[in-house]
Amino acid sequence: MSDLPATPDLRVIHLQCDGVSVVLTQRGTRLPAIAHWGAAVQGTDAEWLAAAAATVRGDLVDGSDAPYEPSLLPEHALGWSGLPGLRAHRAGTAWSSRFDVTSVEVDGRALRAGEVLQCGAALIAVSAVDGQTGTVMLLEVELTSSGLLRTRATVGNRGDDLLEIEGVAPALAIPTSAREILDFAGRWGTEKLPQRHPVVTGTHLRESRHGRPGLDATGVTAIGTPGFDSRQGEVWLCHVGWSGNHTIGVERTDGHLAFRGGELLLPGEIRLGPGDDHRTPWLYGAYGVGLDDASSRYHRWLRSASRAARRPRPVTLNVWEAVLFDHDLDVLAELATRAADLGVERFVLDDGWFRGRHDDTRGLGDWTPDPERWPDGLAPLADRVRSLGMEFGLWFEPEMINEDSDLAREHPDWILRARDELPPPVRHQQVLDLDNPAAFAYILRSIDTLVTDLGIAYLKWDHNRDLVDAGHPSSGRAAVHDQTEALYRLLDELRARHPQLEIESCASGGGRIDLGILERTDRVHTSDNHDPVERARMLRWTGLLVPPEMLGSHVASARSATTGRTHTLHTRSAIALLGHVGVEWDLRELDEDERAVVARWISVFKRHRALIASGRVVGDGEWDDDAPTLRGVVAEDGGTALYTLVTPPRSADSRRRVRLPGLRPDGHYRLAVAQDDSLGPRWVIPAWLREAPPLDADPAALEAAPVLSGGQLSGVGLDLPTFQPDRVITILVTAV
Repeated sequence: MSDLPATPDLRVIHLQCDGVSVVLTQRGTRLPAIAHWGAAVQGTDAEWLAAAAATVRGDLVDGSDAPYEPSLLPEHALGWSGLPGLRAHRAGTAWSSRFDVTSVEVDGRALRAGEVLQCGAALIAVSAVDGQTGTVMLLEVELTSSGLLRTRATVGNRGDDLLEIEGVAPALAIPTSAREILDFAGRWGTEKLPQRHPVVTGTHLRESRHGRPGLDATGVTAIGTPGFDSRQGEVWLCHVGWSGNHTIGVERTDGHLAFRGGELLLPGEIRLGPGDDHRTPWLYGAYGVGLDDASSRYHRWLRSASRAARRPRPVTLNVWEAVLFDHDLDVLAELATRAADLGVERFVLDDGWFRGRHDDTRGLGDWTPDPERWPDGLAPLADRVRSLGMEFGLWFEPEMINEDSDLAREHPDWILRARDELPPPVRHQQVLDLDNPAAFAYILRSIDTLVTDLGIAYLKWDHNRDLVDAGHPSSGRAAVHDQTEALYRLLDELRARHPQLEIESCASGGGRIDLGILERTDRVHTSDNHDPVERARMLRWTGLLVPPEMLGSHVASARSATTGRTHTLHTRSAIALLGHVGVEWDLRELDEDERAVVARWISVFKRHRALIASGRVVGDGEWDDDAPTLRGVVAEDGGTALYTLVTPPRSADSRRRVRLPGLRPDGHYRLAVAQDDSLGPRWVIPAWLREAPPLDADPAALEAAPVLSGGQLSGVGLDLPTFQPDRVITILVTAV
């Protein structure tokens, strides 16, 4: 830390890390505001920004029409006419808060009034009080070592009666030069459809009331300068780290632009008694030049915190598509043997193993092995899997319950409902009240016992319905917030008891992908749709938040059960490569040639999974519908890279020039490729593609490959045939 010259009556904090600067100003007793968040600035520039911010009002001036400059938590009482940062009341009174700052600390060090401070990554804690409403506030702002900005608030009731919180939505101010929004829509099997539109005056608001982020969740919202893409333009990439109901929006008013977001609270969910506190989820933001740069800050944050980064990602087989509910020990043992022969390292038994579970209408909640199918329990299968050198994983859906189950018959009072009647069933199931201590203890004990007894290394944790009419059964009071907090406690306790246990978050596919759940799990199920062309889009856009090694990416059967389309084994394998690779296919169907191809791709993944789990993700420079799509992972030193290119569905060109980003311009590289046999007639295949050795070639063949400069590859580019639609080329680039 170093001090800069002070400005009277104004605290200034300049955080700078990894090319990002955040300048906060706090004047008098007003809450702090963001004077700058973006590219790194020098100390003198930060002083100038702070001085400019000091001239802007923090409240109304009598007779003036000048705009009010909102703080991190905008206050209606000071003249803010947009969404108040805190919405709370006491039975209709004490609804207009006005906080006075009592202290400001940076990494535990008190900052004096009038002091200016410059430092690197740090946590700022601002304490404030509103004596009239009897409310206290702790506002935390942190810039992490990866340049990721995040903020949250803790609201406390210091009055004598109930304080009801209706919502808390901090404001991360962004320069008004950001005039375009990129966010995402979707549904089951079709997650992450991009939609791009201009910033307009008012609020662009996305709300989730699914009780989880939802299959239509945007995940991240990008706000950037006009024409921004993967590598160009200033971009701010924002996210709400919460696994329940939430809001995420962009607010544009007179001279002001901000990202707003937080938990969406249902009526009565947060009612604080005297002395009680409520802490909000983290609101995240990442700045960068281009989406790749901004996205990398989330990736580095997750990699620094995730247990998945501790060891190579094991190749996974999930047997759902092979057997569905038809479980038989001999069949599953045969699948395990075939999987081990291919190089699979983790075997996952999916839905259908527990008591009475012959289809999806019954059994959820009865978490013991079905005695008809598993008279000796699951141990014989788990032991067989481990004897073949693989880990054993098991599917659960702990938050759900079938009405046709012993658990529901014994404890109907454990089912969430807001009314006397049950909510409409979805997939024949209801939601278990995890906030009920007895229900929580039952689920924890059930999972803990099986993990301990069977030596389970991996849980596929599913969540196959929205929370509709979700109330506590004893009162009908809205229960989504409590359910989400209980889920976190359950996951935290299981991980504390089993430090080596890995967990996958699945929610009808990609319905629960957020930093709240990713703090407690090791990967996500990207989608229930394994169509490789659809998956290419989902991996690309879900990957703005999640690094590739945490994105489940499986090779499934040739015909997609979701889209009905058929793709070659090459296409399915090539798309799956840049993720956490697995197989979800009946291995008994594979002929000898297919087994050899799958084994080769598994070997390629194992050879390069360290790169996939540590490199920088890069994407397209062009966003034209008739241009090839590109996704790649590049080593931090630019020495090695893997790229996947997909030809467009239709194009007027037989070839297009494609640049390979992230390489050293002054470097020299050799290329190896895996290409589809049907790229088009020979005359559209360029020389570099004909001459490059295959991806799994021996070292001698790789050494004989032509050498190309980094400037040519990343600056000029390579001709790529686009004669045939939806063809995939994988390129390995290695420095000489």
